[in-house]
Amino acid sequence: MSLEVVYGESRNRTIAQALVEQLQPVVGEGTVYLGYPVLATADERVEVDALLVCRAHGLVAFLLADSVPTCDEEWNKIIADQDRLFAILESHLSRHEGLREGRRVAIRPETATVFANTPPSNAPSDSEGFYGSIEKVRDWVKDLPAISAEIETNLQAALQRVTTIKPAKKRSAVTKDNSRGAILKKIESGIANLDRWQKAAAIESPEGPQRIRGLAGSGKTVVLALKAAYWHSQHPDWHIALTFHSRALYQQINDLVTRFTFEHTNDTPDESRLRIIHSWGSSARAGAYSLIASALGEPARNWSYARGKYGMDGAFAGACRELLEVARSHDVRPIFDAVLIDEAQDLPAEFFQLVYLFTKDPKRIVWGYDELQKLSETAMPTTDELFGTGPNGENLISLASADGEPRRDIVLPVCYRNTPWALATAHALGVGVYRDEGLLQHPDEPTLWREVGYNVVHGHLSWGSPATLERSDTSYPSYFSELLEAPDSIAVWSFSTRDEHDARIASEIERNLSQDELEPDDILIVLPDSYTAKSRAPRLMRHLSRRGVQSHLVGVNTSADVVFQPDSVAIAHIYRAKGNEAPMVYAVDSQHAAEQFNVVTRRNSLFTAITRSRAWVRITGWGAQMDPIVQEVKTVCSKGYKLEFTIPTSSKLAELRHLHRDRPQGVEESLRKATEGLSVFLEAYERGELDLLDLPPALRTKLVHSLKSDIANGDR
Repeated sequence: MSLEVVYGESRNRTIAQALVEQLQPVVGEGTVYLGYPVLATADERVEVDALLVCRAHGLVAFLLADSVPTCDEEWNKIIADQDRLFAILESHLSRHEGLREGRRVAIRPETATVFANTPPSNAPSDSEGFYGSIEKVRDWVKDLPAISAEIETNLQAALQRVTTIKPAKKRSAVTKDNSRGAILKKIESGIANLDRWQKAAAIESPEGPQRIRGLAGSGKTVVLALKAAYWHSQHPDWHIALTFHSRALYQQINDLVTRFTFEHTNDTPDESRLRIIHSWGSSARAGAYSLIASALGEPARNWSYARGKYGMDGAFAGACRELLEVARSHDVRPIFDAVLIDEAQDLPAEFFQLVYLFTKDPKRIVWGYDELQKLSETAMPTTDELFGTGPNGENLISLASADGEPRRDIVLPVCYRNTPWALATAHALGVGVYRDEGLLQHPDEPTLWREVGYNVVHGHLSWGSPATLERSDTSYPSYFSELLEAPDSIAVWSFSTRDEHDARIASEIERNLSQDELEPDDILIVLPDSYTAKSRAPRLMRHLSRRGVQSHLVGVNTSADVVFQPDSVAIAHIYRAKGNEAPMVYAVDSQHAAEQFNVVTRRNSLFTAITRSRAWVRITGWGAQMDPIVQEVKTVCSKGYKLEFTIPTSSKLAELRHLHRDRPQGVEESLRKATEGLSVFLEAYERGELDLLDLPPALRTKLVHSLKSDIANGDR
């Protein structure tokens, strides 16, 4: 390891970079933050030009002087600035329990004022702290005392603002040493620090766009909330929007941003400047789309209108496209200084193009993208596909960054939400790794498996190559393997009937609450089909009620913006569950994923349900259709949660995508009838009761020509 540099908003990047170059030879391992953090009292804000945190030399805050003082009055101001920095920094640290020893702060922050040019000889000799040239700061830092590993960990957490996301739950009802509640208490009691990639994503602020990508559960939502709060504290006059696709995320994101902003400013966010808004919006609450429509003087289309005109899947894209056509014919006046977009993989390109038009230069647009959330699609749309191109085909958005600049494209490789066993199982089921009929889908780029945390045990990540993959040890936190066991972390259950299934689920949840010491809002039941959720949920709710367990269907019995309630178990269909998580997840009715119609969408839904879990997941279903799901889960378990398959060739991948493409809901009944009719004809043909010549001539000719055409085009 070497000195890690995190590029926040530095006032003087050149001097800051020179400071880093001076520190690198003497700091073997540590982090230097440039332009971070922002510290606040009740009366003022103090920006830190640079902050060093390292085990060998403790905590050092730097002020970079704009000019060399020439008189006592200027010197007095510089000394006062450093004294104020020390006082505010010490006060900030004292608020954190892990940084106190009795009545005093466990670590003394050091402060330094650094001049680009050598200061005159009348520099103060009796003032505390360092005052000197950038060339001499290295020797001063080298002699500073070390701190303990525990203090360094607690210090990083305090500075990164993540101590505020420690769960509010005390779990005082936990009395057993090894209950599920006790395990959660151990996990939640630790201070979570941002890893090196999350640090960069949350704090580094390029003058322009930035993409943050990683698996679900890698921390993108937390990172975007941290960045929104950081920008709001740095630039309280900016109009900032943090937007997202799933309405059920509102509660979580609003809570995070409020906490982080308070950590920076000792105040709640100014909602007129920092807006937490849904991508579309509703009649009750503005969204990014509806704000843009208002800026154009156009009506904001609602869901009913857009679905009727553009269909279920194309509704939002169609509504945005209408607005985009209007915007392109007007002289647009941008309304945002910065926009942060969560769940980018679920939003249409037309939405990004609207955001681009209505964001001021230099287009501070940050989007978080879930890798492998859509398992069959391109790993990542290009910036040209999202934002479009200029009049001459030129790029509007570039993610290139030079050395010494904030990174514009950051991958978060560690999955903090899901256990390695649950994630490998989810990918196996989603891709169809152990499906009898073979793979269903595969990412466009084989190397993406390595980027999202898989090691290649055997074979190669190349087209047509056999490969065996497993989760790398560095792709998940150590507490999973220390506190959990695979057989209990993920299980699959199958039942003969729906009633047996529902009764068992209710019984298990009662056990979770009465014996496992879980709380109702630790549990999430995920339904796979949004169309039938309103009729399906009451059956489960009746069984739960008989066991004395209160429950609610998200968006029906509660607001669509709120998923969890303290005394009630949440039931949510897959689109309400997206973006949320729970320690215990029941992915019910999983036989839904074994049906052949629109099987890729169904498998992706099961993948999403499984990856809502933070510790335990139960994949449950009923009837004969559940058998293949059970078998696939058991196979991945017997393989030690490794994925063994042959990566398809590019032509085979194209074939898979054609074969398993989504079809409109109305087509399912037509396909079923056609399949049944064809089966009857073939059975009669094989028995000799019918011949091809028995078909009407026009139908026979059309069938033969269609088959010849498909074969010539390579369809199978």
